[in-house]
Formats: sequence, structure tokens, C-alpha cells
Amino acid sequence: MGCSDSSPGAHATGHFDSSAHPVARTLARDREWAWCYEDEVYLDRLEEPPVPRSAPRTPESVWDYPRPPVMREDDRVVRVECAGQVVAETRRAIRVLETSHPPVFYIPPRDVRTELLFPAVAGRTWCEWKGSARYWDVVRGDDVRARAAWSYPRPEPGYAPLVGFLAFYPSRVDRCTVDGEEVTAQEGDFYGGWITAEVRGPFKGAPGTRLW
Repeated sequence: MGCSDSSPGAHATGHFDSSAHPVARTLARDREWAWCYEDEVYLDRLEEPPVPRSAPRTPESVWDYPRPPVMREDDRVVRVECAGQVVAETRRAIRVLETSHPPVFYIPPRDVRTELLFPAVAGRTWCEWKGSARYWDVVRGDDVRARAAWSYPRPEPGYAPLVGFLAFYPSRVDRCTVDGEEVTAQEGDFYGGWITAEVRGPFKGAPGTRLW
């Protein structure tokens, strides 16, 4: 069965198939066709346009980052995957930049599946700049990622924009990406920096660097 009118911009042309089931062949998206039954639609495979990628970023040395740390808004696509789920995805992250550390990406709670987060048993820690940090387990069924995320419920005044935002340890989830680039985790079990291609070290976190 075919359609005698395949001109661009057309309409839908009515037909019946061999079982007398009414069908229409409809032009969609620049000369691609969809076969439409009364209660079903079958789309021919469409070529997806290439996903635009960010221009290469200027290299950054963590030794040029300041202390106290600074906050920078970041509109790249930041994504966290854990236990077979996309736990967080945003274009509204805040990067926190501090001397000797890879950046930490803080994600607004509205872009996080907070129903998968539960308060961690193992207490809190204190940052001299940002204040008291609260830790969160990521839980999906029997898969528990202890202390995989943290937040600052009441950050110090200079870091008020971080209130309620969540940061994730790349080493404790399945995958973190920035604009599709997979992140490398900062070494050590305390800091949660995200290393991407533009960030240059050496980085605090490895053995022997705690006092940097």
C-alpha cells in the first residue's frame, strides 16, 4: 500500500489496508512519514539532530581557585545516575571553587529525586566556610548508597544560595556527567570534587595531601 501524494507539506491521505482497516499516511518533520491507524500511530524512524555540545572550556587550575571558596552558576547539563535511576539533572547547578579542590556541583532540590534520599545515620560535619553539612543516603529498594549526598540546611551567610541544594559524591553513585562528559571522582573518602577535562591539579585528597 502506498500514497500517491508525497508532496512536502501534505496533509494526510486516507487509505484502507488489506483488512479494510482505515489508515492514513501523513507527512511529518521534513518528509518523514507516519502511518496512522484509528487507534495507533506507527512512526518511521526519524534521524535525530546532533546534540549541540558546549565549546571547549578554558583550562582551570585548582591552584587559581580562591580560599574562602567562591560560588559560580553553571548552565551545563549536570546529571547524576544511581541504582539504575537518574537521581538528579539540572542546568541550574552552582559550582563551588576552592583552592586545591576540584569543583563541587550543588544541584537545586527541585531537580533532584528527593524521594530517593533519606537522612544518613552517620551525623554531620562542619565546614569552616559553609557551616554544618547534613548527609543523605540514596536508597532504591535494597540498593543503599550510604552518605552519597550532602547539603547545607542552614549555610553560613556568605553561602546562603546553597541552602537546600544537594551535592553528590561521584565515587558513591554510578555515574556523574557534565554536558555528557563523565566525571572522575576526587581521591579520598571525605571530599566530593568532580574532575572534568578542563580542571587541572594536582588535587587535594590523595594520601599525604590532607594539610594542603
